[in-house]
Amino acid sequence: MNTALTIAGSDSCGGAGIQADIKTMTMNGVYAMSAVTALTAQNTTGVFGIQEVSPEFLEKEIEAIVTDIRPDAVKTGMVSSADLIRTIASSIKKHSLKNIVVDPVMVATSGSRLISEDAVSVLEKELFPLALVITPNIPEAEIISGMTIKDRKDMEEAARKINADFGPAVLLKGGHSVSDADDYLFADGKGEWFSGKRIDNPNTHGTGCTLSSAIAANLAKGCSLSESVRRAKSYISLALAAQLNLGKGSGPLMHNYFLQGKDLLSMGE
Repeated sequence: MNTALTIAGSDSCGGAGIQADIKTMTMNGVYAMSAVTALTAQNTTGVFGIQEVSPEFLEKEIEAIVTDIRPDAVKTGMVSSADLIRTIASSIKKHSLKNIVVDPVMVATSGSRLISEDAVSVLEKELFPLALVITPNIPEAEIISGMTIKDRKDMEEAARKINADFGPAVLLKGGHSVSDADDYLFADGKGEWFSGKRIDNPNTHGTGCTLSSAIAANLAKGCSLSESVRRAKSYISLALAAQLNLGKGSGPLMHNYFLQGKDLLSMGE
C-alpha cells in the first residue's frame, strides 16, 4: 500500500491540521502517518492556544516513521517556529524524502496567525527549495511574492515569481477571489489553470490542509503533479458540496462524504 506522511499541527476540533490530513489521505487511498509539530486549542471560531513540540522531539517523530514505514509522499502544514522548520528541512535531506508538498500555513480560516514573523523567511529559504510543489492561497502568495494579487493575471505573475525565487512548482489557490475558485499551477516553465465551481458553503475550515493532503496522497500513488491537483480539487469540491454544518464558526468539510449513511458491516458482506 502506498504511504504518506503529514508533518503539521493538531487541530483539536478535527477540521484542519493533522486530523484533516489523515482523513483526507485515508479517503484518497493511502496509508497515513503523522509527525505533530504543535498542539492547538481551537474550534471553528478561532485558535485559543498553541503548544509546540521541541525540535528534538519532532526529529524523533520523523526518524521513527521514515526508518520503519517510509512515506511515498510528505505534506507539511502548520509549522510555527523557525527551529521546527529547520528540523523538518534537515530530516527531509537526511532521509532523501521525495514528493514534498508544502502548504505554507500562515493564518487560520478564522483569521488567527499561525506562524511567527521570523519563521516565514526560514520557511522560504530552507523548506521551499526542497518541495516538489507549494500551495499558497492568495494572502499567503502576496506575502511570499511581495505582490498585490487582484486578478488571474496577478496570480500567474505571482506564481512565476515564487517559482523563480525559490524553485518548486507553485499551485496558487484562487479560493479567496470573489468570482470563482480557480487555481493556477506553474511547473516546469508552464502554467495550467484548474477550474473550480464556487460552492455556496461558508464552512471552509481546513480546506487548505485538505487540498494539499489530497495532492500528496495522489503523488504517493504515482500520479503526475497535474493529475494529483486535478484529483485533489475534485475531492475537495465534493467534500464541500456535501454541506456538513458543524460548529458556531467556519465549520469543517465532510471528508468522508462518500461513506455517508453507509453500513460498513453490510459493505463487507
